[in-house]
Amino acid sequence: MFIGIFIFFGAVGKSAQLGLHTWLPDAMEGPTPVSALIHAATMVTAGVFLVIRSSFIFEQISNVLDFITILGALTSFFAATTGLFQNDLKRVIAYSTCSQLGYMIFACGLYNYSVGFFHLITHAFFKALLFLGAGSIIHSISDEQDMRKMGGLKKLVPFTYSVIVVGSLALIGFPFFSGFYSKDLILEIAYSKYNSLGFFSFYLGTIVAFFTAYYSMRLLFLTFLSKPTGHKQIIFFAYDSGFFICAVLSCLVAPSVLAGYYSKEIIVGLGNTVFNNVIYISILNFNILDAEFSDVFFKSLPVCFSLFGFFSAFIFYVFKFKFLFNLKLTIFGKKLYFFFNKK
Repeated sequence: MFIGIFIFFGAVGKSAQLGLHTWLPDAMEGPTPVSALIHAATMVTAGVFLVIRSSFIFEQISNVLDFITILGALTSFFAATTGLFQNDLKRVIAYSTCSQLGYMIFACGLYNYSVGFFHLITHAFFKALLFLGAGSIIHSISDEQDMRKMGGLKKLVPFTYSVIVVGSLALIGFPFFSGFYSKDLILEIAYSKYNSLGFFSFYLGTIVAFFTAYYSMRLLFLTFLSKPTGHKQIIFFAYDSGFFICAVLSCLVAPSVLAGYYSKEIIVGLGNTVFNNVIYISILNFNILDAEFSDVFFKSLPVCFSLFGFFSAFIFYVFKFKFLFNLKLTIFGKKLYFFFNKK
């Protein structure tokens, strides 16, 4: 048991050390290409990968896996609520990374290491797309990162707007985008455990899906769809990036849409030999078949919550913006906003 706890905290520590600005965004800043690399593929996911590779140890220590499940679900929830109230463009995306890492961790805690790895793979594509798209926006408006000083960029940077929309839809798990196949599968296997920890992770993860969709729509509205709120001489001269940056963004669009569909059977399908003996799961803990045949209502609940969060944010910010502003000015609204905005 102590060995398992030691390995897990070593994995978390590795993520925190190498990807510090995910866990403590105020502590370290970096250029968007560096952020894309750190958040998408290498450093902050190193801890998750270490937990996956240590599956043969964790399978023998169920108490540690229960702890990992609870911590992963709470991390996902905490990061999503914090991301709701951030105003820095990159911080919203960074906290979404922390939230998605929570999904991966509690998937591993529920004995589904390959599913956590599947989400790690699909997440890499759309998170890199979001960060590089954010960099394109930031450079086009004189390095401004505050979303409250943007707005009206849809017609000025149409290509960047398009790729950010694709990345956001993949992040929220919109049907048939890559995040839909991996994130929803995590929640399905959580529910199909049919125990208290599974239900805890499922319902918390479903609420997080709502928050993720909400702050993704908030990002799109404040950055692209609202009226311009920045300096006129900066906003009106915004432009799409050059050919090479747009080419890189174009290369990431296709896997952000298709990676989930085309790699699902390869990574988590029954009878695949991708992992061989790399991942060990006891036959007693194997429940991906139970997830396949679980209740349709609970399988579709996360998607419904995601769509509800997306359209709720659209309605609030387009038609009820004054209501949100007045709510923020109340005593309770100020305390709530300050609490989550300051982490």
